[in-house]
Amino acid sequence: MAERRDLDRIERPDIEMGARVKAKRLRFERVPETEVVFWGDPEPDSESGSERKNLPDEVEPGRTYEDVEVRWRTVAWIGRRRPAGGDG
Repeated sequence: MAERRDLDRIERPDIEMGARVKAKRLRFERVPETEVVFWGDPEPDSESGSERKNLPDEVEPGRTYEDVEVRWRTVAWIGRRRPAGGDG
């Protein structure tokens, strides 16, 4: 499994969005395609990530996953770079 950043350690973004979902059972008929994009001028500095419980990074079509939790967060800094010395 790929290494994940601690989503709570990203500090002082200009924009922040997140979601948390839980499911008793989750089944994918096909592998989903996902993408997060921030548009702007100048181009924003951004970061996103997820934390998963009982759900792999690459799901298998037709497989049912149980007791699933996913937490997702994305942040961006607009017109400036992330804070110097910050962990984000």
